[in-house]
Amino acid sequence: MINIKEDERLSRLNHSCAHLMAQAVKHLYPNAKFWVGPVIEEGFYYDIDLGDKVITDEDIEAISKEMKKLAKDGKRIYREEISKAEALEKFKDDPYKIDLIERMDEDNTVISCYTQGDFTDLCRGPHVDSVKELKNFKLLKFSGAYWKGDSNNKMLQRIYGVCFDNEEDLNNYLQELEEAKERDHRKIGKELGIYMMSDLVGRGLPMYLPNGFIMWNELENYIRNKEIKRGYKHVQTPPLGNVNLYKTSGHLEHYKDAMFPIMEVEDEEYVLRPMNCPHHMVIYGNDIHSYRDLPLRIAEIARDCRYEASGALKGIERVRSFCQNDSHIFCTLEQVESEFKGVVDLILECYNELNIKNYRFELSLRDPEDKVKYHPDDEMWNKAEDMLRTVLNDLGIEYVEKIGEAAFYGPKLDVQVKPAVGNEITLSTCQLDFCLPAKFDLSYIDSDGSKKTPVVLHRAVFGSIDRFIAYYLEETKGILPLWLSPVQVNIVPVNMEYHTNYAKQVYEELKTNDIRCEIDLRDEKMNYKLRESIIHKYPLTLILGDKEKDNENISYRRYGSDETITVSKEDFIKLVLNEIKSKKSI
Repeated sequence: MINIKEDERLSRLNHSCAHLMAQAVKHLYPNAKFWVGPVIEEGFYYDIDLGDKVITDEDIEAISKEMKKLAKDGKRIYREEISKAEALEKFKDDPYKIDLIERMDEDNTVISCYTQGDFTDLCRGPHVDSVKELKNFKLLKFSGAYWKGDSNNKMLQRIYGVCFDNEEDLNNYLQELEEAKERDHRKIGKELGIYMMSDLVGRGLPMYLPNGFIMWNELENYIRNKEIKRGYKHVQTPPLGNVNLYKTSGHLEHYKDAMFPIMEVEDEEYVLRPMNCPHHMVIYGNDIHSYRDLPLRIAEIARDCRYEASGALKGIERVRSFCQNDSHIFCTLEQVESEFKGVVDLILECYNELNIKNYRFELSLRDPEDKVKYHPDDEMWNKAEDMLRTVLNDLGIEYVEKIGEAAFYGPKLDVQVKPAVGNEITLSTCQLDFCLPAKFDLSYIDSDGSKKTPVVLHRAVFGSIDRFIAYYLEETKGILPLWLSPVQVNIVPVNMEYHTNYAKQVYEELKTNDIRCEIDLRDEKMNYKLRESIIHKYPLTLILGDKEKDNENISYRRYGSDETITVSKEDFIKLVLNEIKSKKSI
């Protein structure tokens, strides 16, 4: 989906359309006062004070009608630069504009306003030349919004809209918005009983319901088993640490704004951890290591906490408590290339099995001219960057180099995934680190008896499991592959009186084979139960009647298909178990 804010033409159109909407509101509600009307990724909005009035659907319809009338009139839009004193006089009846103007530094800010017909608004611009260019718009939704985002302030009315150059682009975008709504993991998560949020527990703190925990557990087991086969050693560490741990790592200095406040306990200071690397550094330092011990691959499915502004929170995609599929690989300099290759192989293997196709690689490098942002060691940087390039080139992987995007301590590889809707997300990452092991005074004894500092690869395949579930629900529309579905088989007896006993027998046999199943014994018509099975997106629905009971057969339908297939009970169980084992994707 296009990011309107990043498109110069669309940004100008939407900025201008926000003013057109404000003009229409002023015509309909002469006492309206206006706060701000910025362009956002999805279009624009304007925060408006309408006194005690609360916007309704009927009001939106009336505002749209007035906007179309104004656009048809085709008034030109004029820009005017004015002094701070002139601005205060011009907008003296609007306290919200006065608040903006009073905080402007006239010496460093050009104060400008735009006029179209009988309406003038304070704005930096730029705008289109005429309102006739704003015919193809749609007011999307409305809500309440506190002035300046402060709940102690007055509640304003926020109206959202979007504008395009032509009707076709507008309709295509509106269709994409509808698709995005259907794919929104918050909607799907609620429908499928995956997770819940509670203000009583805290914003951005998800709680996984039974169905969600099954999905979570399957993904955790999936990646852990992959790692075990590749020689990773799993550990468990606490979700908080002494403040000195983060002083040593440097996170308290460089990452403090993303961390929760320090807690004092018995004359000690603790913080909720934002990442797991400091704990893993301490685990490595617990033993004496030789070069024969390396590489040492430490892995953990670990709970972390980061402060996210409330406005940035989004379902389980952006949260304040999340679980990372994390690993730190301690190795010699000579082992970096082979270990980096192993990480890339693991990422590609998982993407192939999970049917993740639309992605690209970014290699983030330092800016050699920036002597402040990056660890000062030219030889280290050149060697590290060349190592990662060599592996990607040898694997034949296309990648884009991003100068100036590296971490402070070393270059990194990010896998940017393009979801079915929305903007790209970083799913997997691998970062090369020469600095953190030195900060913790980590070492190994080399073959010549000398003491050396290991290199560390920070690596996450799923990123956070929470974010991966959000991505996967949206990608699949909640139509999950059999191995990942919380309920794999739903059993529907045709007649409750005659077929319940056989349905219960099948249910018990499936459970014995560790197949997750449910049996619908409600006193409802069969067709109603079949529709319910579709709503819940169960992969397989069994329909058991006389023929099935008499012959000990199974008749089943797959989600999305009207075809009914009949097989023996034994063959059905074998089919399901093979499909679960294969991790086959829909």
